[in-house]
Amino acid sequence: MKLEGRKALVFGGTSGIGLATVAQLADAGVSVVAVSRNPSRAESLLPEGVKAVACDVTDEAAVAALCAEEAPYDILISAATGGDRAIGPFLSMDMDGFKGSFDKLWGYANVVRHGTGHLRDDGSVVLVSGSPARRCKPGQVALSSVGGSVEALARAVAPEIAPKRINVVSPGTIDTPMVPLQGDERDALYKNMTSNNIIPRAGAPEEVASALMFLIQNDFVTGTTVDVDGGWLLS
Repeated sequence: MKLEGRKALVFGGTSGIGLATVAQLADAGVSVVAVSRNPSRAESLLPEGVKAVACDVTDEAAVAALCAEEAPYDILISAATGGDRAIGPFLSMDMDGFKGSFDKLWGYANVVRHGTGHLRDDGSVVLVSGSPARRCKPGQVALSSVGGSVEALARAVAPEIAPKRINVVSPGTIDTPMVPLQGDERDALYKNMTSNNIIPRAGAPEEVASALMFLIQNDFVTGTTVDVDGGWLLS
């Protein structure tokens, strides 16, 4: 896919991986719509010319309306978390928290269901899962279950939507605003989380965004997952 002159709709596009992807798309000459529950908080961070739109991915009617309003487009991305995710041992986990973790999946399902129909025939969909989907560490059962569901969704949908393509990027530990800690506490947290990785540091959102850019542009890839994890799966 040649990017210049294309249009992209990026859910979760005002923070972290989504924001980094918006920046790289805009640099490549793509007209970008950045979607967030509260885009006003990040409008100053968006590249010039990027349109910011408010929408909650768990609101199916709102997602459907937005996709129809912005149609047609060539690139559809969701990096939206959908809400909080439960952490801890499954057998002692609050089940409402576990169920709530799947808001990410429901949000992605809404985006794919209502967004793909407005995608041009050579268009590309990219979702974001997470390394626990295939190598779950203690306390990550909810993360693993949701991420695995996202990857399974993409594989199942890929044959249905061809020639349109759908793929997933699976990031490891990434330094994003989802972690509220600052300074030495933040550095210590990421050092501890990544100490056993082959690449012992947190990744940058831009490093994950470059994988999304690859999947958008490579017309010979669909129904697959690309890992950007610093060696998480091998550590």
